[in-house]
Amino acid sequence: MESFRKLIKGWLGIALLVLFLTPLALVGIEGYFSGSKKTDVAKTVNGQDITNKDLDDLVKAYQQQYLQYVQGDASLLNMDAIRNNALDTLIARQLLLQQAQKMGLNLSDTQFVAMLSQVPEFQVNGKFSDQAFGNYLRSSGMTKEMLIANLRKDQALKMLSGTISNYTLLDKNDIQRLAATQTEQREIYLASVKLDEYKKGLTVSAQEIADYYNKHKSNFKQNASVDVDYVVLTPAMMNTSTAAPTDAEIQQAYSKYLVTQKKNVAKEVRHILISHDNRGDAAALKLANDVEAKIKAGMSFADAAKQYSEDPTSKDKGGLLDGYKAGTLGSKEFDGAVATLADNQVSQPVKTSFGYHIIEVKTPNAKIASLEAVKSQLVADIEKSKKANAFSDVVNKLNDTVISNDALDVVTQQVKTAKVQSVKAVTVWTKDPYLSDTTVKSKLFNDDVKNGDRNASSSIQLANGSVVWVKVRNYHAAGTQSLVQATAAIRAKVLDQKAEAVAKQRLAATFNGFKTQPAAQVQSSSIKFEKAGVFPRQGLKKEVSNIAFTLPAPKEGMWSVGTTTLPNEMIVIAVSKVVPMDAKAISAEQMQQLQNWYQQSRSEQELADYVEYLKSKAKIK
Repeated sequence: MESFRKLIKGWLGIALLVLFLTPLALVGIEGYFSGSKKTDVAKTVNGQDITNKDLDDLVKAYQQQYLQYVQGDASLLNMDAIRNNALDTLIARQLLLQQAQKMGLNLSDTQFVAMLSQVPEFQVNGKFSDQAFGNYLRSSGMTKEMLIANLRKDQALKMLSGTISNYTLLDKNDIQRLAATQTEQREIYLASVKLDEYKKGLTVSAQEIADYYNKHKSNFKQNASVDVDYVVLTPAMMNTSTAAPTDAEIQQAYSKYLVTQKKNVAKEVRHILISHDNRGDAAALKLANDVEAKIKAGMSFADAAKQYSEDPTSKDKGGLLDGYKAGTLGSKEFDGAVATLADNQVSQPVKTSFGYHIIEVKTPNAKIASLEAVKSQLVADIEKSKKANAFSDVVNKLNDTVISNDALDVVTQQVKTAKVQSVKAVTVWTKDPYLSDTTVKSKLFNDDVKNGDRNASSSIQLANGSVVWVKVRNYHAAGTQSLVQATAAIRAKVLDQKAEAVAKQRLAATFNGFKTQPAAQVQSSSIKFEKAGVFPRQGLKKEVSNIAFTLPAPKEGMWSVGTTTLPNEMIVIAVSKVVPMDAKAISAEQMQQLQNWYQQSRSEQELADYVEYLKSKAKIK
């Protein structure tokens, strides 16, 4: 997940290997080098253009991919970072492709034909289909020559990147050391040294604060945030009583139910396909007309389909297209015919790219429950609708009052159980049952707010049926905190560092004792250790783990000791024992997984290094 966070409201890294080794995965075969016009160029690499269309296609693909990791919340995506990453990927891809062409990497004609026959998009029932191939070309707007040229480029690119990735040298000793590092456990003792008593007499000057700020300015970057007031109104807060449904209301609801049930009945669509692939268009039309005539003369449509249809998926089912919906066959002509046919009507031959179709449409009788069978549900729906309408009326009246007074407390004056909440430093990442809602965030971080709008919002409908009003008090732009904004935090940090230095100086004898004496002989009234237990690397907080697993393994009876600083506290971390990896603790399968992970990491790095080398020699503008 961390790699995705770097692309979402943060700094980005280069993501290469996924696209290099699976170039069709995100945007399809036609997604790259699709022959778009070169009048709108994003970058030129050694004289070859990357068009903005290529870039936009990849940005959209990345966007859809990353949306999965933020539950579809587009406000959490840094589109500038994603676009830059996509451009870096296309530049790297272009460089590798050029290098592959220089090296003459390519498939033979025999190899290419074999590869082409294995592309799933070109297969029917597991076998290569000229028809499927043609349909793909038509749907993608490509010629056969364009597609083949692009596939050859993709395969050349795979061959080069695969050569780099698959032949990365691995040292078995590195794998063993990595396994040992990942699986070893350490016995930990912890002590807390409060820093307040060491701060006496210490001060932090303005110059020290400025020096720290200038040295660590990157630590003071911040996302845009707002200080906000909000009030929530839920249906449960309202004691809305509604009249019981009348017989007329129930009958009206039942009438709507009947209309809906009939409308939702799916049409049953059957067709007979007469292909023109092997007989020519005229012969196909003649045969289609003959079959239509036989049906009108009395032959059942199902029998005609079984005898004459050349659609292998529906032929044996009497031409039935299971689950047909408009767009299923990718033919506007077919869908248009279905839409205009009456029940039990058989169409004249309809021409599509597949050939000629004879179509029959039927609408099965809807299964409709009696009024008595659905009455209880209808009553519940009517009551729910009445309560929702009553709640909506209250919200509308309150909304007018909020807007006219530019205040949220008018809600609490009329609804005593409602309460105005105040929250500071809310960002798009803030987890809150109300402020995390996408619609609410769009109100908190829109351009009007950035430009100074501090008015109370209109009511915002939430997915759970509640309503919220928000009022931004302060907006803090994204960027780096100023020295003034950071001063308080820096003063506390520098003061802790100074106090830690004083504490270490006063406790130097104890710390030095651990270096030369067994732990049992080291005495200190200022440090009281408690045994924390035996932990793997992943079982500790990051601050403790970073120290505990970088300390050297202690000798028998001795401790390795280090420290880390938290606000107002220095944590002393002692490692008393290192429990090495049990050879039986890692299965052969786990070792293989670890080796695969290590090889992939090394491969990615070598591929990235190779791209950087090519960039250093390239002309990119």
